[in-house]
Amino acid sequence: MEKFLRSWRQDALNRGQHDAAIYIGDKVLALTNSDSDAFWLAQVHFSNNNFTRALALLSRKDLISRSTACRYLAAHCYIKQNQFEQALSILGDHNPTHLIRSTSSRRKLQHVNGSSHVTLRNGKTAASRIDRSEEREREDSNNIRFEAAMCYLRGLCFAKQNAFDRARECYKDAVRIDVQCFEAFDQLMKNSLMTPNEEFEFLESLDFDSVVSPDPAVSQEAAHFTKMLYTTRLSKYSSPAVLNDATETLSTHYNLADNPDILLSRAETLFTQCRFAEALELTSSVLSTAQVSQTTAANSPAQVHLGHPPALYPLHLACLYETGATNSLFLLAHTLADHAPEEPYTYLAIGVYYLSVSKIAEARRYFSKASLMNPHSAPAWIGFAHTFAAEGEHDQAIAAYSTAARLFQGSHLPQLFLGMQHLALNNMSLAHEYLCAAYSMSTGSGSDSNFTAPTNPSSGLPALGGDPLVLNELGVVLYHQNHLEGAVELFRQSLALASSLHCEPGAWVATRANLGHALRRVGRFLESLNEFDECLRIGAGGASLGYSPFLGGSGGSASGVASSGVGGYEDRGLIGSLHTSRGLVLLELGRTLDAVTTLHEAVRVLGASGGGDAAGGAGIAGTLLSRALEIWH
Repeated sequence: MEKFLRSWRQDALNRGQHDAAIYIGDKVLALTNSDSDAFWLAQVHFSNNNFTRALALLSRKDLISRSTACRYLAAHCYIKQNQFEQALSILGDHNPTHLIRSTSSRRKLQHVNGSSHVTLRNGKTAASRIDRSEEREREDSNNIRFEAAMCYLRGLCFAKQNAFDRARECYKDAVRIDVQCFEAFDQLMKNSLMTPNEEFEFLESLDFDSVVSPDPAVSQEAAHFTKMLYTTRLSKYSSPAVLNDATETLSTHYNLADNPDILLSRAETLFTQCRFAEALELTSSVLSTAQVSQTTAANSPAQVHLGHPPALYPLHLACLYETGATNSLFLLAHTLADHAPEEPYTYLAIGVYYLSVSKIAEARRYFSKASLMNPHSAPAWIGFAHTFAAEGEHDQAIAAYSTAARLFQGSHLPQLFLGMQHLALNNMSLAHEYLCAAYSMSTGSGSDSNFTAPTNPSSGLPALGGDPLVLNELGVVLYHQNHLEGAVELFRQSLALASSLHCEPGAWVATRANLGHALRRVGRFLESLNEFDECLRIGAGGASLGYSPFLGGSGGSASGVASSGVGGYEDRGLIGSLHTSRGLVLLELGRTLDAVTTLHEAVRVLGASGGGDAAGGAGIAGTLLSRALEIWH
């Protein structure tokens, strides 16, 4: 009878009929009174969101103190009810780190137990002894996995209490104990709890040989496959060659080229390279793969925007923002608001749309709502801070970026934006400090590195690596501090790094213009002229201009120097300012007629660009043109 009832309850659960599974499961428990049936019934209650009933059942049979699995389930019930102190009282404060070192030995023991047949002195085999050993090994393995899962739950509790250092260690211990505890690894990656270099070192320290496959012949391949999957989750600023190899192998050898997670990893890499249009193609291809039937999709085209991994939406929104696709942003925001009003990324989408049309107050309100719904959403916090930066409210922006820096300790972006805000406030020493920290984090050496930007070429340059935008901003700081030779070298370093990362050239026109101004200031006029000519050549190609690394950051507006105003203009204003800069250099070279021609073009372009900064730029170009005409005549 017990076998029949267990089959019935499993069949009901497979069909999603939880009430039937609970009803039959209760009868099985009444017949057997076994711990395993009690645990199974508590799991059904948990999956049906009956957390109080699950806890009552586990407590009534005193399973929490007797079973690791039940202790895990009880703590998980408390976490689902936001009772983190009660969960920690069950889990305890300390991780079983003694289990980490025994991973290799467990693997060896399992290999011996699974592949050898020992012959005793009396000629009989020890098959029964081996079977018992394998059974004990399986029990130990299950207990170890539940111990790792409890480390993960400890990390969740500490994260909810804003104890991020303790949460990080819990997550790391969970993966060290059981490398297949993906939830803990996922928390480490998506919350940027480690620097890029720390992520890579952590991945290399994991014992993937402990991965067990039902077929021992493919265990080694399974371990390699798992490591490649984890590699695709690393920061895109660290070990690009290793990341590319893993992605290519998964795409070609395992036919995962169209898998959303692999496409998302590729898109993230393209986004860090400022290849926004290509990244948008990939994210759009994922969204176009509707999770509904063709008939349903035809009747409701909006459905293609739903039912996808939550991690996809922030990147897709950032790509839409960077490419100026405001109509697509509007449609996506409306679709998500109608069909997914309970999701944080819905309000993120609305905030990005309002930011794209310069409705800053509305954008701030929706970014704030997204951050309240998911306090650990980096895009929501960064977007919220960007709204203050867009209005010139530097103190509020600094406060918001500082919160983001505390929440996402492994990401260099909050430090970068803090440096930009202090640069806008002319706090050069603080800007230098934050930007050096951002560069150290983006290269993977950590926020506590002693890296400082060189003030002259002889002091040496940092090794090639990290985020090119950080080097650009450091160059701007040195420019304003009149360390012009150091600024020139940092701008060159930034462009070289962007080229090595295969970045879109048009995204780095601002940096090249900064280099041109620095060269002009040190008297290297021919080199400066060549840089401005290159800027105009790239700009004339119609490439996107300006780089902001997350949801429309203020990267461009903080990086312009002198009178060129490289950041913040529309394309025509930027082209006009480059003509102005070129005319200034031609005057320095004594080529007055060429300068007059170039400045005429600058006035024409800037005059057609409307008011605001462009009008101010036209006034500067007009003044220079008058001076050039006086010299010419």
